[in-house]
Amino acid sequence: MDLATILGLSTGLGCIFWSIISGGGAAIFFNVPSLLITVGGMVSATFINFSMSQVVGVFSVMRKSVFCKLPREQDLIQKMVNYAAINRRDGALALEQQLPGAGDGFLVKAMQMVIDGQDEAAIEKQLGLEIQYLQERHSMGKKIIEFMGSSAPAWGMIGTLIGLVQMLQSLNDPSQIGSGMAVSLITTFYGSFLANLLFLPMAGKLGIRSKQEAQLREMIMEGVIAIVRGDSPTVVRERMQAFISYARRADLRPRI
Repeated sequence: MDLATILGLSTGLGCIFWSIISGGGAAIFFNVPSLLITVGGMVSATFINFSMSQVVGVFSVMRKSVFCKLPREQDLIQKMVNYAAINRRDGALALEQQLPGAGDGFLVKAMQMVIDGQDEAAIEKQLGLEIQYLQERHSMGKKIIEFMGSSAPAWGMIGTLIGLVQMLQSLNDPSQIGSGMAVSLITTFYGSFLANLLFLPMAGKLGIRSKQEAQLREMIMEGVIAIVRGDSPTVVRERMQAFISYARRADLRPRI
């Protein structure tokens, strides 16, 4: 799991729970009807706005954005430099022995296209489509999570209004006003909590991870095209290192 996500969630939850407990206990912050209208309303609105398959698929995207560990750029470049050296020395068919250790499915597919002898234009078109639809899938997932993040506070406010209406009906009993007001405001708390600690940060994380994954795939595509052209390992390294800053570049050499 992503360390920054763990740290952010644990710190945020810890601060909220400490504030709740130090202020008089957690029991008053647990209200089933308020929780149902906030979460249930948010989920209902999400299903109305998006299709069933899109909403169900977003959980896979969320899990991948948090648990999927992307390879380091330097490790990927080193791997492609090695492949370039093998290709120049032994030919494209020799790369087939390297596929089991490639790891990334996109890299395996790209190298298989090289082994099959496909030309540069076909490889660029196919891999470009892969990257495009990866970004579209992640964009849809990000849009759904952002919708949930904006919907949760709105439903929290709806719950608060319902609670206020019910409280105003019992003004003849002043002793109930304080507790009624507290319960009505809990839904606003639930909505703000879900939006600002879970959904909106998760959408931001997904956007960042999507850009990182797309960049890694673009690096692979550039490296594979260079290999198809028969470029030297040095040229492959230089083409791929164009994606990263000078401070992170290294003098990578073939290790085969």
